[in-house]
Amino acid sequence: MTRASLDKQPADVAAMFDGTAERYDLLNTLMTGGQDRHWRREVVRAVDARPGERVLDLAAGTGTSSVPFAEAGADTVACDFSLGMLRVGVRRQEGVARLSFVAGDALRLPFADGSFDAVTISFGLRNVADTVGALRELRRVAKPGGRLLVCEVSHPPNTLLALGHKAHLRYGLPLLARVSSNPDSYRYLAESTLAWPTQGALARLIQDAGWRSVRWRDLTFGVAALHHATNPERRSRAGDG
Repeated sequence: MTRASLDKQPADVAAMFDGTAERYDLLNTLMTGGQDRHWRREVVRAVDARPGERVLDLAAGTGTSSVPFAEAGADTVACDFSLGMLRVGVRRQEGVARLSFVAGDALRLPFADGSFDAVTISFGLRNVADTVGALRELRRVAKPGGRLLVCEVSHPPNTLLALGHKAHLRYGLPLLARVSSNPDSYRYLAESTLAWPTQGALARLIQDAGWRSVRWRDLTFGVAALHHATNPERRSRAGDG
């Protein structure tokens, strides 16, 4: 099966996730010791989706992360560029009201400007070849004043915890990956995690993409982090009433 490299060629990344689609959610739980469920609950609280809103869940995979937004009453779009993941998601989430699945590239989203009240991406931003480009595209499809929530792997600020985390990624994760249909994909995930920016560096990238009021908080001692931001309100032109 395809193994993506850190240059993150879109076709390779999509093919890699196609090959892991059936067991992806299970392996995420095994990889994180069940913490992924806690992190996703925190995402739901932070997005705070409301009835009547439109929410874009980018890199949604099988739609597991999207369901709570729809259940809160928001019209929710689960978007991913892995057709294999989307096929599994359509089957598993059949019957969930207000949830739709759309194939799309994070750098060329198939949505009009200002389409969504909230945009979110969980554990997918590090798989995009152009991080700032994806953040700009998310800003494009967000309404003025719209919310951004990024949940992504991160780096524990405590030195001892950071060493233990790196050891888990380098040695523990490959052992768990043996139960996967595509072990190489989890080696890629470990490498991409180690290469990912720190919390502060990611916050600067989000600001570089035009988002404002950027802030973050650590989850599980910094193994993951939630970054929040707001799309600036458009200023009215001189002379407008």
